[in-house]
Amino acid sequence: MKIFLISNNSDSVMGFRLAGIEGVVVRSEDEFRSEVIKAVNDSNIALIMITEKLIDLCRNWIYELKFSKKAVIVQIPDRHGSKKTASDIIGGYLSDALGVNL
Repeated sequence: MKIFLISNNSDSVMGFRLAGIEGVVVRSEDEFRSEVIKAVNDSNIALIMITEKLIDLCRNWIYELKFSKKAVIVQIPDRHGSKKTASDIIGGYLSDALGVNL
């Protein structure tokens, strides 16, 4: 099983490629959706990593994919780091797990 990266910048793709993880750079929402669908339907890919900025393009659609168990999708920061604080991240995990906004 493989890990696959979908990023909005080539630096992230290059860095992960050095670790043996393939990926693609996308520049538009349509291109992003197309690559996610390809990755979800590829039986060799076990984990899809997507940069934060791309997930922000269509967060609800990504969550539908995550919760439908079609793919293991992980949000990662891009080369500039995360725009969220630790408390935002933990609060988000709790909200997702409990189904309530904190």
